[in-house]
Amino acid sequence: MDLRKLKTLIDLVSESNVSELEITEAEGKVRIVKGGGAMVQQYAQPMQMMMPATMQAQNVAATDIAASPVPVPVAVGHTVKSPMVGTFYRSASPGAKVFVEIGDTVKEGETVCIIEAMKILNEIEADKSGTVTQILCENGQAVEYGQPLFVIE
Repeated sequence: MDLRKLKTLIDLVSESNVSELEITEAEGKVRIVKGGGAMVQQYAQPMQMMMPATMQAQNVAATDIAASPVPVPVAVGHTVKSPMVGTFYRSASPGAKVFVEIGDTVKEGETVCIIEAMKILNEIEADKSGTVTQILCENGQAVEYGQPLFVIE
């Protein structure tokens, strides 16, 4: 795998709420696990066979430690959750007005954000009417399936 691509993946994991990323390509497999700092394992299938048993045991132990669960913020009220993995955007384009701010009243079905997944922009709608009391994600942040995005009361 290209070193620049690997660096980009490490940066993506370290700046997001994603705790673990594994990618398999023709050249081999890369696994990035976020803990105190990002840890990378890259290996091709034949090379893993040649790795000494002590090194394999160290890699497994480090992976188990680094994969501790990420705490989720506790929210009071109704939580609008991400229906997919992607990148969270508060507005339709850079420099455009954001869809909602804290204190705004939203109606069920009103667009509250966009999540970009595989170069497709998906409008996320409020699934409940009420007032936005919290915005739990930063603009441009990578989000996971089921991750809380907004709190509506």
